[in-house]
Amino acid sequence: MDKGVAFAGNLAFLNLGELVQIVGNNASTGVLRIMSKYAQEPGLIFIDNGDPFDASNGSLKGLEALFSLFGWTEGEFLFTEGQVNKKNVINKNRMEIILDGLRLLDDGKIKKLGPVSYQKDKKGGATTEKAIPVIKGPFVDYMYVVDEEEYFDGDEIVIEGKYGNWMWVILEGVVEVSKETPQGPLSILRFSDGAYVGGLAAVLTENSVRNATIKAVGRVQLGMLDSQRLASEYAAMSAELRGVVISLDNRMMQITDSVLDMYLKNNKLEEFIKGKKPVIEQGRNEDRLFSITHGQAYIVRKTDNNTIPLLCLNPGDFFGHIPFLKMGHEPHSASVFASKDLKIAALNAQNIHKGYDGLSSAFKNIIEHQATSISVITMIACDYQKKIKQKNTKKP
Repeated sequence: MDKGVAFAGNLAFLNLGELVQIVGNNASTGVLRIMSKYAQEPGLIFIDNGDPFDASNGSLKGLEALFSLFGWTEGEFLFTEGQVNKKNVINKNRMEIILDGLRLLDDGKIKKLGPVSYQKDKKGGATTEKAIPVIKGPFVDYMYVVDEEEYFDGDEIVIEGKYGNWMWVILEGVVEVSKETPQGPLSILRFSDGAYVGGLAAVLTENSVRNATIKAVGRVQLGMLDSQRLASEYAAMSAELRGVVISLDNRMMQITDSVLDMYLKNNKLEEFIKGKKPVIEQGRNEDRLFSITHGQAYIVRKTDNNTIPLLCLNPGDFFGHIPFLKMGHEPHSASVFASKDLKIAALNAQNIHKGYDGLSSAFKNIIEHQATSISVITMIACDYQKKIKQKNTKKP
């Protein structure tokens, strides 16, 4: 293997989605080369700290090039570590990129390069049912694991509406997150090896109420995290970083509730933004970060199909650009609307970034897991709204 090459292999063994997830989980920096005998030039994906920030495939650049490479179903890959001097032109969370790429490929919107086989359903047609997204985590930091627990298929680990003060990391297996509806449980997504179960609020605040049910899918081995150690590290953070951490947990709970609203066809956009003015418009460059001191801020995402209310932020929450996290919200993927009485204070994003860099790998992994989950759950809410609109459009 050439000097500087971290790993290489065949696309028949690992597809692009799996490759991006592996590189991301290890927070690697470098260039991922995708090579196919059906293409004259290799496809290139430039990665910084685990996140794709640019790509090229022939004349295609940026996110368009990256999505096109999901159609390379045969060939080889090679990842070379090292700093890359290129401008950041991709601002999506890597899990969102993976799910979007696989969905576009499945919908036939990405050209497939090389021989391709199609999975058929029992009636002989192409399979159309989408799999539940699975979020994997990085390698487990066993320094934070104080006990191990085993669960079996269907066992409830966390129950919606119940109190709980524990958090786990998945050592082996898969768990499924669901919300209760009048029609029964709604499965939202799944977590696998290295991902976290429970949420930070469970160990950092008293009387934490679970807002979703989490069950084992098959046999699952969990590592119970050292809540005292996590609480001590949290207490040592700056007040600004602590505020960001708790606000992230709040976003995750609210966006999970938004999925339920979309599923139950409760898109009350007019009520959500009535009398409110936009302070950050989706897609605009915004490098500032703010803390809410009074009033509310409302996060809204525009898609090709609709405008979707996501969540409401309250005093103590933040909004704006976080340099070390991509969660699929503002400023690149959502707008922020303000209540008439909104008052904000500017936060020093650079100092918060320094504080984040000083955290343990375990705590940073938890924060990254939250951001990824927020991004994926937001996509799921948008998908439900898209299906509702398509269904209504087809009605006579």
